[in-house]
Amino acid sequence: MDKSWNLLFALAVFVLLYTSLATVPNISTDEAALLALKSHISSHPNNILASNWSSSSPICSWIGITCSSRHNRVTALDISSMQLHGTIPPHLGNLSFLVSLDISNNTFHGDLPKEMGHLQRLKLFDIRRNNFTGAIPSFLSLLPNLRYMYLTMNQFSGKIPPSLSNLTKLEVLSFQGNFLEGEIPRELGDLRYLTFLDLQLNKLTGSIPPSIFNITTMQNIAFTSNNLTGKLPITICDNLPNLEGLFLSENCGVIPPNLEKCKKLQVLSLTYNEFTGTVPRELANLTALTALHIAALHLEGSTIFP
Repeated sequence: MDKSWNLLFALAVFVLLYTSLATVPNISTDEAALLALKSHISSHPNNILASNWSSSSPICSWIGITCSSRHNRVTALDISSMQLHGTIPPHLGNLSFLVSLDISNNTFHGDLPKEMGHLQRLKLFDIRRNNFTGAIPSFLSLLPNLRYMYLTMNQFSGKIPPSLSNLTKLEVLSFQGNFLEGEIPRELGDLRYLTFLDLQLNKLTGSIPPSIFNITTMQNIAFTSNNLTGKLPITICDNLPNLEGLFLSENCGVIPPNLEKCKKLQVLSLTYNEFTGTVPRELANLTALTALHIAALHLEGSTIFP
């Protein structure tokens, strides 16, 4: 009787261990996720994936795939500019070792699945120039290692979620060319490592939060073609010593003060605003300036340059 119980116990342990090991994510999990993505792509000219993404060849040799030699898992997916048309399946969230995701310059459409919030190692998220719709996905706020986020030139609508301030390592945030509306969340000022903030070509309103101008690492601020109003703080150049580009065209407001203190400023764009008054002569002191755009303003006085 004891031998029977021991045999049954050993068998049960074996089954549990086998089941457990069988469900541990591995390179087969990555392969299944990528094949699911392939099945959601309805058009790929020259059958570039059909002839390459196949179980008959090692996944790490597939086009656009990079694997880690240490873990033998997929760490980068780059299928940009391949003229791909389709949607993104939830299975993509199973690429748990993924660090870089670039599907830009295609015609993917629809919503992004919430399962992508499982990509906890992700540093680069580049989906620019596609046809994604809906609100900015809430799962983006759950990616703690994200450094570069490009949602440029899609069809996202609604408001910018304040929860993006959770991305404390973020360096680049680009939402250019969507249909975003409402005010810019003041919480974005908590992104202490941000160097590039691009919110151009949207429908944003209200004033620019002063907190944005306290991010000392900032190099480029681009708010062209919105409906923003108000004044910028007089300390803008004191707080942003590395500022190289300031793009405020096609909004409403006043000429930012003390810009002559922005010693590294290379591009200043203020065209098609409702700025009034005179052009500050101090702008002539911006020795690093290579481009100044002030056409179509309601300004008085003579040229600022001798």
